[in-house]
Amino acid sequence: MRLEFRKCLDKRKISRFPSGPKLARKELRSALSDLEDSRIGLATGRSKWPTIQAYYAMYHAARALVYSKGFREHSHYCLMVALQELYVDQGQLEPEYIDAFFGAMKLRESADYRDEYSSEKAVIILKKAEEFINKATRMLLKIT
Repeated sequence: MRLEFRKCLDKRKISRFPSGPKLARKELRSALSDLEDSRIGLATGRSKWPTIQAYYAMYHAARALVYSKGFREHSHYCLMVALQELYVDQGQLEPEYIDAFFGAMKLRESADYRDEYSSEKAVIILKKAEEFINKATRMLLKIT
């Protein structure tokens, strides 16, 4: 077990969640809804909210995956750590998806907290969110 995962467990930022597998599909629906909202925002020339919504699309897809393994996160960072532990380290998810999630988290924080965003970055994060959600969907279809 990775040290970071153990720390998240010890700090209760990741916990067992027996109801998780039953809620994974609901999280995936939230991911798809946020993804669509991001697309619509970009199509109307906006970029701040589409950046934030694309990140949250990835966030909900990540939650769906973690829920399906019977865990729940209480921190965005620990959600990423859980993905690493439960999927990447098990050979079920390529590391570039963790990199994409981390990059999206940073772009969301810049847009949300520092009011720094651009249409170019919004397009990039949307593309990464689409790829991540497609991958998560395929994985969940195999699990459930």
